[in-house]
This record gives sequence, C-alpha cells and structure tokens, in this order.
Amino acid sequence: MPQFPHHPLAEVFGFPTDNFSSRAERYRANRLCPYNNKVPSCTKDKANAPLGVCSIFHGGGTAITCPIRFRQDWLIAEHAANFFFPRQSRWTSLTEIRLNDANGKTAGNIDIVLVSYDEAGRVTDFGSLEVQAVYISGNIRKPFEFYMENPTERYAMDWSNQSHYPRPDYLSSSRKRLAPQLLYKGSILNAWGKKMAVAVDTGFFDTLPPLPAVSPEEANLAWLVYGLERDENRKIFTLHLDKIVYTRFKPALDRITTPVPGPMPSFMDTLQHKLDEKLENLLPPDAPTLTDILGE
Repeated sequence: MPQFPHHPLAEVFGFPTDNFSSRAERYRANRLCPYNNKVPSCTKDKANAPLGVCSIFHGGGTAITCPIRFRQDWLIAEHAANFFFPRQSRWTSLTEIRLNDANGKTAGNIDIVLVSYDEAGRVTDFGSLEVQAVYISGNIRKPFEFYMENPTERYAMDWSNQSHYPRPDYLSSSRKRLAPQLLYKGSILNAWGKKMAVAVDTGFFDTLPPLPAVSPEEANLAWLVYGLERDENRKIFTLHLDKIVYTRFKPALDRITTPVPGPMPSFMDTLQHKLDEKLENLLPPDAPTLTDILGE
C-alpha cells in the first residue's frame, strides 16, 4: 500500500492516484475505462461527468466501488464458467439480459449471463453471474474532483479532516441491493435449476453472515471473492481471486436475509424508556399549594 492513505481514492479511471505514466495520464485526461465497460469511456454515475473512482482505501486495504472494476481480464467470467459448465465447453458472455417472471413483469437485468453452445451455435446451457460492488456513504465526488483538478500536486492530499469522509456501506449494499437481487432474479433461476455465481470483494464478503458451505458438486451458488493487490513497480492494482465459497441457494439466501436477533431485555429497556417519556408528557403538572402561592 502507498504511504499516503489520508484520502479515500485508491484508483481513479483505472490507476492509482500516484501513477503518472503516459497511459495513466491518457486514461485520466480522456475519462476512459480500462476494465471492459460497454463503451470506452467511464460511465459511472453520470455519462457526461463520470465519477471515475474504481476503488477506495478502507481499513488498511481497498474496497471495490464500481462493478465494472471486476471485469479486469474477464477473470470473473472464466471462474464462473468453470463452475457452470463441463471442461472444454464452448462458452461466451452476454451482458445486461432482462429476466421476466411468469406474468411478463421484469425481475431485473442479469449483469452477465454465460452461455455454452454447440458446434451449430445453439445454446446448450447457461448460468447467471451477478457482480456486487460496495455502496459508499459520505461524499466521494468532492475528493475526486479536487484530485482531478491537479493530480500531480494532490495525489497525496490529506482529506481526513473533511466532513462526510467516504466509507464503504456494506450493510446497505447487502440488504438493499444484493439480497433483493438474489430474492427476485435468483428465485427464478433457482426454480429453473440453473447455477448462479456472485462476484464480490473480500471486504464485502467478510461482512456477510457465515454461509453454509457445501462441496462444488453439491453447490448451485458460488461466491467468487476477489481482492486488489498493488504492484509497487508498475504502480497498478491487479484483481486476484481470494477464494470461492460454494453454497446452496436457499440456505445462503435465508442466512443473508434473516437477521440474528439480539437480546430481548435490551429492547424491553428501550420500550420502558419510551413509555416513561410518554407518560411524563401526559401527566398534568403538580397543582401549586397555598404555601407556594403565599410564599410562606
């Protein structure tokens, strides 16, 4: 890791903030994406003013904040295909495929669908690959724009005392994004008997509840867990597979969507406190005594 994590920006337009190679400067100047976006440019947040932050520093490591960042070298597709299909299968990837329910209502778009096909080009099987980056709490655009105004002077800027310092919001990312995706799209795919894979980074996966693991042969849902490793010589981060966790769909979904109950007595204490406040507000004030009025 660099010695200046006093700001949140780990990668901007695909490169660390202290990389001033001609390639890195070209990507920053033209707001390009090096990670197989659907177009050459970065389109995160706003197409005309992209928020080109791929990952941020957090807790001595990095957190991937853009789903396109996971597409480096298409490792995620290779690893998912190894889970979905027999070895030596012909396969390719299709992106943003709409999935409908029995009533023709959309359940959302699948990030990546991997399809295997025969010599005639007919689809023989498929599996879905969802990619989940982490949401950010706080304001990431301000430090990004401040850096972009003068990268060579501000690559080691100190943003630590600024308000709304950006941090990964793993809880919202899992509850508001990942869980609904698994519930709606995943339930349809599971009913069809199709395998699924979810790509997340290590920090995200570590915040999930422990998932009941099974053997690869028993699994129909694989968690592809990745990290970023900095190459100090080239001043770049590279995506690498940390581990694959194999699970069954329903037990994993139940574990993610079912909260672990805390102690009831603490909730009872909260209720008692609220009730006491309410009763105090409802009680009339004490009537003054004759002594109070006469001052004797």
